[in-house]
Amino acid sequence: MKLSTSEEYGLRCLLVVARRAPTAAGDPVSIRDVAEAEGLSPDYTAKLLSALRKGGLITSSRGAQGGYRMARSSDEITAGEALRALDSPLYADDFCSAHSGKKSCCVHKNVDCTLTTLWSAMSRAIDEVVDGITIADLLTPPTAQQALGVRHG
Repeated sequence: MKLSTSEEYGLRCLLVVARRAPTAAGDPVSIRDVAEAEGLSPDYTAKLLSALRKGGLITSSRGAQGGYRMARSSDEITAGEALRALDSPLYADDFCSAHSGKKSCCVHKNVDCTLTTLWSAMSRAIDEVVDGITIADLLTPPTAQQALGVRHG
């Protein structure tokens, strides 16, 4: 499994917003500031922040003092929500149709496809992990590592 560039950089941009503009009452963080913090172009950063805004994870305000803030507390937003806002799910209902080879539809569509079972199980397992980790957890790495059962040494 590979994460998309949008998922990686988008999640990192969300963490910048969570650190610098954690509440609706605080000062917003600008696209330029987020882009600079992550070493991204302002245009690409704007695209990622737009996806996060459309996903309901951040809010935006216009004007000279405008920018982005968290829509909810970082302990109420999961990594899974962010990943789904940034890209399509790992396994969607139309997955097999998109991989039909030279045929017009998947040759396994009318039978019990064991690959569908595998992809569904993987997707559920990954969703369980990413939906169990909040943005607040990711802001404090040891907490995220504990939640994932990561051991050092």
